[in-house]
Amino acid sequence: MQALTDFINELSSFFGMILIIPLIGTGVFLTLKMRFIQMRKLKHSWEIIRGVYDDPQDAGDITHFQALSAALSATIGIGNIAGVATAIHYGGPGALFWMWVTAFFGMCTKYVECSLSQKYRNINPDGSASGGPMYYIEKGLGTGWKPLAVIFAVCAALCSFGTGNMVQSFTVADSFRTEFGIGGIKRIGQVASKLVPFMSALYIIAAVTILVMHLPKVPEAIGMIFEHAFTPLAGVGGFAGATMFYTLNWGVRRGLFSNEAGQGSAPIAHAAAKTGEPIREGAVAMVGPLLDTLIICTMTGLVILTGAWNGKEMTNKPLSDIEILQPGSEYVQNTELDGERYVGEFRVEYGVAKGVQLAANHGLIDGGLIGETQSDPFSGRVAVDSSGVITILEDEYTTADLLVFGEMRQNGSLLTSFAFSKGLGGEWGSWLVTIGVFLFAISTMISWSYYGDRSVQYLWGDKAVLPYKCVYVLFNFLGSILALEVVWGLGDVALSLMSFPNLLALIILAAKVAGWQKDYFSREHKRFK
Repeated sequence: MQALTDFINELSSFFGMILIIPLIGTGVFLTLKMRFIQMRKLKHSWEIIRGVYDDPQDAGDITHFQALSAALSATIGIGNIAGVATAIHYGGPGALFWMWVTAFFGMCTKYVECSLSQKYRNINPDGSASGGPMYYIEKGLGTGWKPLAVIFAVCAALCSFGTGNMVQSFTVADSFRTEFGIGGIKRIGQVASKLVPFMSALYIIAAVTILVMHLPKVPEAIGMIFEHAFTPLAGVGGFAGATMFYTLNWGVRRGLFSNEAGQGSAPIAHAAAKTGEPIREGAVAMVGPLLDTLIICTMTGLVILTGAWNGKEMTNKPLSDIEILQPGSEYVQNTELDGERYVGEFRVEYGVAKGVQLAANHGLIDGGLIGETQSDPFSGRVAVDSSGVITILEDEYTTADLLVFGEMRQNGSLLTSFAFSKGLGGEWGSWLVTIGVFLFAISTMISWSYYGDRSVQYLWGDKAVLPYKCVYVLFNFLGSILALEVVWGLGDVALSLMSFPNLLALIILAAKVAGWQKDYFSREHKRFK
């Protein structure tokens, strides 16, 4: 299992590094081509979202607001809770700066891809709409490019299992393990338009409350983000001698995971909006990265940096809840198949375990063992079998008699949970994050199931949708039992694979979108003149 984990980590890092230049480069190119549309026409976006331009007679399935909500339900979620924490854990505070860069240029990227998706969508015989990069690659670039469209659709279906499914179920299981020891785009749009605003508002209110309570620390946290974006901390995430590129890599990877700009997933949802104006829906779509990354992810990052960085909390756990790892282990896989687990005997001297490392919840514990009913540190021999069962080899002690105490560095949703709990001064802060993780993950999985079934429909027709859904449910289960690095790594690889064909299409078709943009806003200007 450890060999598989290492391979996936290497593959994920490789794709993450080679994706940086085309992702940011495409965003910069499109921003210049569209003349900074994300800054000039943001007010127009909000007018569309408010329903000023809604026309029930337009072709499509859902309103502009429902389309945005459906897309946001797939992006506002685990990336905002666990993704930000993972970026900071491994890349340091500076990773958040590169998430901002990705989001700013990603606003224009999403504007272009969702405009294209609207323009080249298919209206099915039943009146429903199907769209996305596979359609605008084939119809916009020509049938000679269909192999690229097929590649995207295959990668999108695979990505739905990783990014949209396994990562979500893993994070829910991870949070629940710590805390406690739907159909069709119309229905998705209706549910998302109610659930997403509620979830987001609750999360933002809690984050703002914490930041107001710790207002003096906010400028320092912001300063850390800018400082370490270019001069990263050494040793973040167990990686000694971290470089700026390492921090940038984590920021871009988690930024893309958070807002999905350039990935090509959101256009599938936005293609279903009721409108006859492609640019109008593109203007709605560019609000996504603003809300998702520039606002919500920033709040999460600041909550972590003002109170929990670098994620160390005092723990007092039963020995039975602890993992015993080999010396030198950097990460905790939290799975029975983890090759880094220690098997054999070791000695504890005055609470200090010799030759092993103590860990729990993806973090190493810097501490020792004490008796449950006494303050004296434990000394004696301990054995660990291949199943991870711990046995005390002393007559007067049993596993139930001992506790593990000390500092533990957190990661993922557990770091965010710790930050909210510490910031709000009570356990209900961590419960809020756990509930948020559950709701965000459910909404994301629902939306990604739609992305996946539109992809397999494009590839093999309606008959393939039901088998796809069955496999989708299976991967939901697998995600809850696999290791953190395996699940997130697979998600990153799948995400990268579907981004490359989409980014190529966006660059080639950018001139067409610029022409539509000029025509649309010239007509809008005359309309209100």
